[in-house]
Amino acid sequence: MKIRRISNDIAVKKYIKALDVDRGGVSILEAKHRHYLIEIKELHVGAANILKQDALSVGADLAVPKGTIVAERPRVDALLIGTKRELMRLASKEKMQPLGLKEVAAYLERVLQIQESKKTKVMGIVNANDDSFYSGSRFLGSDAIKTMECMIEEGADIIDVGAVSSRPGAAFVDEDEELARISPIADAIYEQKLYEKVRLSIDSYAPKVIEYVLERGFGIVNDITGFEDDRVCELTAKYDAAAVIMHMQGSPQTMQNNPAYRDVVEDVYGYLHRQAQKASSYGIKEIILDVGIGFGKTLEHNIALLQHLPHFRTLGYPLLAGASRKSMIDKISPSPVARRLGGTLALHLYAARNGADIVRVHDVYEHVQAFAVEQALK
Repeated sequence: MKIRRISNDIAVKKYIKALDVDRGGVSILEAKHRHYLIEIKELHVGAANILKQDALSVGADLAVPKGTIVAERPRVDALLIGTKRELMRLASKEKMQPLGLKEVAAYLERVLQIQESKKTKVMGIVNANDDSFYSGSRFLGSDAIKTMECMIEEGADIIDVGAVSSRPGAAFVDEDEELARISPIADAIYEQKLYEKVRLSIDSYAPKVIEYVLERGFGIVNDITGFEDDRVCELTAKYDAAAVIMHMQGSPQTMQNNPAYRDVVEDVYGYLHRQAQKASSYGIKEIILDVGIGFGKTLEHNIALLQHLPHFRTLGYPLLAGASRKSMIDKISPSPVARRLGGTLALHLYAARNGADIVRVHDVYEHVQAFAVEQALK
């Protein structure tokens, strides 16, 4: 006899099938494989006691503060722990319960319905300006086209082109100057039909720029201001383009001046929910959400957002994560921008495991390789 522990990251369904388990048992066993952690804040103490007993009855559990059973406090924070199968059974029970537990049941059902991404898409970054924070992403004229062709060969699924730096403290650039920077590249892209080889995204919130490139084969609008401008919503819908809605506190000029939140996860979640609803109301069919790593956030804010990406998946839209070579890496492990590839890969692999469908990167080849290796390990 041989006994060995194996990784929780294996493709468990495939592994169980290889054991020749009864067909009906495969889905049952797979549902017992992964444990979910569900944080519940300010839960009514009576609801906490009901949920605790119901969780135990299905094999799950609820961590609650001392004194909950005798209702020392009117509301408590709690942590629900259970497998997919256990939480499915628990959700059915809580639908019949009072004190906000119906809301808990609805949230559990949304979590359990989320499908994992088959493949994390890689979005390459091309900056048509000379002041972006990473010099390795700056390309002008024909160099930008050559770089894009290289990214396509390396396996980029999307290429994001921008002409204005959004780094902290970046200088403001007016719409006409931005258009003057981007138009030669957009024209060359159109002439060479690069849009037939890769999806193209415009990193802009300027309507004049956005319309110009959407006329020339671009299909995604990546707006760091979260589609606040109604004209951007109208143009995106008019050209049937996808919308990347990002959260930013303040502007690039002010966003890192002591950013503060009541609850960064819930504040960003609420904002993205509202803006997604707005975009949808304009007829935008494809919506992608970005929590905005580094855009008006401290290191602690950024880490919390990455840790809670599964929560953002419950909004029902694909997620984009963009931490490539950002200063949060320097705060964790002091390093110049040129030496932050290792930290970038760690952050993006973590984000992908937590639910990111797309990662926005300066280094396409290294990311494509890293995701291929990780997929093989699974």
